[in-house]
Amino acid sequence: MADQAEGDPLDLIRSPVLAGVPHAFLGRAGGVSSGQVAGLQFGLGAGDDAADVAENRRRAVAAILPGAELAMPYQVHSPDVVIAQAAWAHEDRPRADAVVTDVPGLLLGVVTADCAPILLADHEAGIVGAAHAGWRGAQGGVIEATLAAMESLGARADRVAAAIGPCIGQASYEVDAPFRKHFSEDDACFFAEGKAGHWQFDLEGYVASRLGRAGVGVIDPLGLDTYGTESGSLQRFYSYRRATHRGEANYGRQASLIGIAA
Repeated sequence: MADQAEGDPLDLIRSPVLAGVPHAFLGRAGGVSSGQVAGLQFGLGAGDDAADVAENRRRAVAAILPGAELAMPYQVHSPDVVIAQAAWAHEDRPRADAVVTDVPGLLLGVVTADCAPILLADHEAGIVGAAHAGWRGAQGGVIEATLAAMESLGARADRVAAAIGPCIGQASYEVDAPFRKHFSEDDACFFAEGKAGHWQFDLEGYVASRLGRAGVGVIDPLGLDTYGTESGSLQRFYSYRRATHRGEANYGRQASLIGIAA
């Protein structure tokens, strides 16, 4: 795996449904991390150099909402949501998997490495949110809880626009019978037949359906597969499953960020 050159531009992926709101789903390009987690590595638990992570974060903030504070929770695959009024010190980060705000100049973020990142905005109310939705968090209600927190600040679900960023694609997400048993027959449409005793799970489709059932007005699934998308000599995104299949010691995390201009 090749390292990113220091001068490479950031890979900023934006959704038209969030136009006018500072945001981006980030790929690996343009960062300073090296080795197996080369690129714009955002996670603090990836065996990466803390100074490199700090520089990667500085670059991302400067590209999306210059001068903003960065508020990111300690993610635990939960349905829990926190309302941010300011950034937290590293040791004070709340354990949650989504964060919302109505504070200008604050940039919210989540990290992922196959799970689905969701960025949300009620343009009219000036309220934004970011959520980390793996299958367990999505099934447990993190999407509905994020919308409830936004509504507590004055948002309305039918005015919310939501974009689903890079996550593991159905063709890459093989699951077995014990996994399938976590879901009811109402969710059978998200499982395609695979090899004997296995299925291919559509995480993005499942997340989009939960957003729709929760009343979100506009939903934009970007259709970007973290497992198999290459970009030159470097995979475009970090992927826990790909790193596991390759026997790599560590895996990186990409960021998804959204904020309100001051």
